[in-house]
Amino acid sequence: MPVRPVGWPRAGILHRVIDSYESLDDAGVAASAARAGADVVRGMYGQRLTRIDKGAGDFATAADVEAERTILGVIRAARPDDAVLGEEGGRRGPADAARQWLVDPLCGTLNCAVGSMMVAVNVALRDGAAAVADPFGGEVFFTDGETAWVRHDGVDTRSVPTSATRLVDVNLDPPFPSAPGFRAVDLLAHPGFVERFRPRVVSTTLALVWVAAGRRAAYVTDGGDLSGSVHFAAGIALCRAAGCVVTGIDGAAIGPAGRGLVVAADAETHGLLMSMIRDMDQCRDRVGPAGPGATGGMIDGDGDGDGAAHRAESGEIRA
Repeated sequence: MPVRPVGWPRAGILHRVIDSYESLDDAGVAASAARAGADVVRGMYGQRLTRIDKGAGDFATAADVEAERTILGVIRAARPDDAVLGEEGGRRGPADAARQWLVDPLCGTLNCAVGSMMVAVNVALRDGAAAVADPFGGEVFFTDGETAWVRHDGVDTRSVPTSATRLVDVNLDPPFPSAPGFRAVDLLAHPGFVERFRPRVVSTTLALVWVAAGRRAAYVTDGGDLSGSVHFAAGIALCRAAGCVVTGIDGAAIGPAGRGLVVAADAETHGLLMSMIRDMDQCRDRVGPAGPGATGGMIDGDGDGDGAAHRAESGEIRA
């Protein structure tokens, strides 16, 4: 029988009176906040939602805003002295706070707006606990920073990565800061990739936590430093806690000088993908940037409707 991590509330009490949040540890707070946001997203699904224009083709919906408001309510009740960085509301809380929560209330905004259920709710304490909730699958993936778990139907199961599925999720959302040296779309056509893996483009960072849970062999995205991203921080924390291999697309550790993300279930899968990425770079050096595989247009492949908005996050890809 799976063991419930310390601080995680028993099934059925996640939404009792707000005072109950104060007794939770950080993993419990992250999971409760993500679950509360997921409840909002699920409840508003299928409605004609107001779109809030952010400019440059980006938008949020009323579901994004309400889910973030609900998540902030949980965090404020449980950790009133902490700061929060939310995708929709920006920085909030004490300016001198020692701790900060990163919140992406609805990852897959366009997916949800057009009737797709492939979305996630991300909540992470910077360099600490984290949780990702699937509003429609009924699962909450969470970590205390040491181990990773998934809760479904009141049962907690340890997350165990495996490459057995051979499925690799590739984020195709622009911008592409590493082009022409690296283009994620070119990876899909690499002979080695075709031979060993099968591609998926889920268009939400839910696919990232699926690596931790053994449902994906790997996840690849271009980008800048994603370690402190509201979109990626929770998934990265879960994958690390589960024992996945986590680097940038250059094979280096993610951080301030980071380039994108390659997360693999095991070292062998990571090594294969890195070999293909290096091979692509070397081939492009020989044929030039306009050679085979070069692409000219920019697409919003993540289902968020937010392609142009990523420019505000220094090359970050939002999924």
